[in-house]
Amino acid sequence: MATLNITYNGLSADYPMELDALVSDADLKRIAVEVLRSGHVAGLALPHLADSAFDGFVVDRLQGGQRLYLRPKVPFGAA
Repeated sequence: MATLNITYNGLSADYPMELDALVSDADLKRIAVEVLRSGHVAGLALPHLADSAFDGFVVDRLQGGQRLYLRPKVPFGAA
């Protein structure tokens, strides 16, 4: 069991899920769009979320891939 933490518009919520250890970042972004649209993430129901909502986001994988974070890129260290 893994936990996907999704941060969007200043809000953050966890979504527990079973997934293949080799799931790609693109697949995680697609899954996030689907679960947010369906209302399965407590506190982040976004039925009209665009397919491209997470295009500029990054995925952090911690605890051997059991803890996943989908978050916006941060400007720290940018030129």
